[in-house]
Amino acid sequence: MTTTPDRLNLPARRRRNARLIAALTQLIGACAEAAGTVYRPIAAAAPDQEGVEVDLLPCLQVSLSAAPLLDMARTEDDTRWPAAVARERAASGRTFAARCALAAAGEVFEPDGPLGPHGQAAAMELASAGEDVAARWRHDPEEAVALVQELVASGEFTEDELLDDAVDSAVLTGLLTLQEVRTASDPSAAAELCLHAVPHIALAVTLASADLD
Repeated sequence: MTTTPDRLNLPARRRRNARLIAALTQLIGACAEAAGTVYRPIAAAAPDQEGVEVDLLPCLQVSLSAAPLLDMARTEDDTRWPAAVARERAASGRTFAARCALAAAGEVFEPDGPLGPHGQAAAMELASAGEDVAARWRHDPEEAVALVQELVASGEFTEDELLDDAVDSAVLTGLLTLQEVRTASDPSAAAELCLHAVPHIALAVTLASADLD
């Protein structure tokens, strides 16, 4: 079965985010392997052995390389799907304008910045909505889907915007967890932080693959 050019210009989210999803799954494996380099020597040591030498370098490498890995994957996805990027930007421009108008009507003011006070409010509203979608998806995906549909119906968000920002929220939580590896009190704590990041990264994979149509 072949794919038509029209279909290639309208990818499902799993294809649109393929490089990001691959990088996220690679990161999950790297987190597990890094933790294993700490735990395996401990497991192999004699029961009466007091000190066990472990290698903390893989945990630090995961912590330092995670963000650049994901940034590169996002860039590659955008390069692969220029028509999808253009369509998404056009749609986000319309919803951004709608949120700005709502902020102006409600006299919602945020500190001045490059976007202006209403633009700041509109951007923060999207980020908050994405965070809420990610939080609900952790506990009840059906509830999260219902929230997405409700927000899309308002005309102030698109489905892709909400899901993409939910991905960003999950990724950010995972990256912040990995960042703590650099100041961990001991190797076991660093290994645990690598493993604690995994559920957030796995959630990002689910959200990046989700297509509610």
